[in-house]
This record gives sequence, C-alpha cells and structure tokens, in this order.
Amino acid sequence: MKKKIIPLLVAGTALLAGCDQKAATESTTAASAPAISKADAVAEVNGQYIAKSTLDQLEKEIAERGHGQTFPKEKLIEELVQRELLVQDAMQKHLDKSPEVIAQLEGVKKTLLTQADVQDFIKANPVTDAEVKAEYDSKVAGENGTEYKARHILVKTEAEAKKIIAELDKGADFSKLANKNSLDAKESQNGGDLGWFVAGQMVAPFSEAVAKLENGKYTKTPVKTQFGWHVILREDSRPQTPPPFEAVKEQLMPYLQRKKVQNMVEALRKQAKVEILVPLKDEPQKAPADAKATGEQPVAEEVIVEEVKDSKGKTVAEEVIVEDVVEEKSPAEEKQADKTAPEAGKVEEAAKPAAKEAATPETKK
Repeated sequence: MKKKIIPLLVAGTALLAGCDQKAATESTTAASAPAISKADAVAEVNGQYIAKSTLDQLEKEIAERGHGQTFPKEKLIEELVQRELLVQDAMQKHLDKSPEVIAQLEGVKKTLLTQADVQDFIKANPVTDAEVKAEYDSKVAGENGTEYKARHILVKTEAEAKKIIAELDKGADFSKLANKNSLDAKESQNGGDLGWFVAGQMVAPFSEAVAKLENGKYTKTPVKTQFGWHVILREDSRPQTPPPFEAVKEQLMPYLQRKKVQNMVEALRKQAKVEILVPLKDEPQKAPADAKATGEQPVAEEVIVEEVKDSKGKTVAEEVIVEDVVEEKSPAEEKQADKTAPEAGKVEEAAKPAAKEAATPETKK
C-alpha cells in the first residue's frame, strides 16, 4: 500500500500546509524566548540553534495530520533547517517590519491566545466523572421513549395511495405492494422496510401516524409529507433502551466541555463593555440605472469578496459565488444513513434537548 505523501518545503510548497502556526511567531519573538543551549538543539544555522522540542512538535503534527505516518529524522531536520534559512533571509530583508507581516502575525497571535485561554480554562475547570454521570442519568438513561419498526409505501398522489389501501383491505401483501409501487422500494426491493427508529427521526406527520397505529396495523388514510403520500404499516414497538454509561462517556465529555466554555464566554460577554460600530444588516442594493430605464429586474447573486495579496503586496479582489444546495431525503434514504451508527444516534438524540450546539442526529426529512 502506498504511503500518503505530506509535502515538505523541499517540494517547493508552503510550510507543511498549516502544520504549525507557532512557527510564524517563534522567530519574531526570539528575544523574549528562552535561550536554547547546544545540548538541547538538533542543528545550528548561522549561529542560531533549532531546539529538540521543535523537532518533537513537528513529528507530532505530521503524525496527527498524516494518520500516524512518519518521516526519516534527517528529512525533518532538513525541513527545519530550510525554514530557519528562510526566516533569517526574511529578517535580513526586514520583512518582519512590513505592515502586512505585522498584521498577519498579530492575527496568528490572537488565534493562539484564544486557543490557549480555552485550554487553560478547561485545565482549571475539568469535567468530572460526577458531572458526566449526572448528564447521562438526566439526558440518556432517563429517556423513556419508544422505538417503532415499520414499513411504508411512498407514492406521488393521494389517489395512488388510496388504491393501495384498497388492495391491502382485500388481503394483499404489504411488502409486495411496496416493491411494486413505492418510490423508496422499487429499486431496493426491501418491501418498504424502515427498521427500528424513534418518532423524532421522522418528519412530524409520518411519526404522528406511526405513534397512533397499533402493532400489525396500517394507515387507513394516506399520510402526506413533503415527499409524497405514504401508506404505513407499524410492525412492532418497544421501549427505547439507552446505551450503557461506559459506551457513551467519551461522547458526553466534549459536549460538557463545550458547555462549560460557552458559559465562561457568556459570562465574559456580560461583564464587558461592547459597542457595535457597524450596521448589523446590509443595506439593500440599488438597481442599476439601465435596469430602471428598461424596466428589467436586476438579478442578485450572493457574493463573498476575499482580499488576496499578490507577490508585490497588492490587494487583488477575488469573488466567490456562494450557492446553497439543500438535498432532502425520503424516510428510507435517511434511515439507511442512520444504520451506520445506531448507538451514537441514540445518545445524541437523547442529549438533544440539553443544548442546540451538542452533536445530535439529523432529523428525518
């Protein structure tokens, strides 16, 4: 099996594609950084030592981004040597004093400080086992939902659905009718089977109809959703069984960390004096004069303009057309996607009422 190659500077690319933001500030803050002794260095470049810790950090970052991939130590050291040569060349050209570089370094500095503050807060306020257990008891173990096992036949018109119900009333087999008529089962030939699901995983009209049925019964009137008209057979039901605590502990931990950090940020926001100095809503664009003359309606496009610097530092406007495409899936398509991680889905669904930012399973369309 071929290894995935992470391009080093030798290949003529940028410095490991964002592999370490810290390098952007290390050289310009050398005066305040601790002195590196020869014993703690891996190389010396024009009198400047490269620390062993820098090599360790580079190895760690490559392993994380390359999924465990490693490089020979001599290549990594050569990478660091070339970085140092470029930094020294830039310093000789006084590029560290250019307004563009200073602004970018300030941005990197703020990003690093933001990350450092969050990590410092998490370290000082760790999520305890008791907090995780309490979250599990209230949001997962305490969930008393019901799971349903059902089949459905999806058609385009109400008339088609009524015709299928009439055939079922005469004793026709539901699965065979689904394979023959359902938009969801014609290709898969699965008899319209949706497997096990909770009501919240389906759109409201569908889940409400399933909840009202008895086991072994089908809907006597067609059920309309945005996908078409459904005939639904509820095959079985059972109490929702929550996953064991140890199986979901690691999933609850980051959610509780985010919750703590969010509370901390909200507290800082309340204590701060903040004044917004720009309009929060964009003014409507005026129609071009020629459009008014011809009576034509201008066509608006959503455009994001990004500033890009060329090699001479000149700003170049780059337009990116934004197109938002939302694809809706039918209950069978959504249910098939859910089968890949049933346990995680249960946990996230149970935790959904706690906070919108928590990871939750996508509601069925």
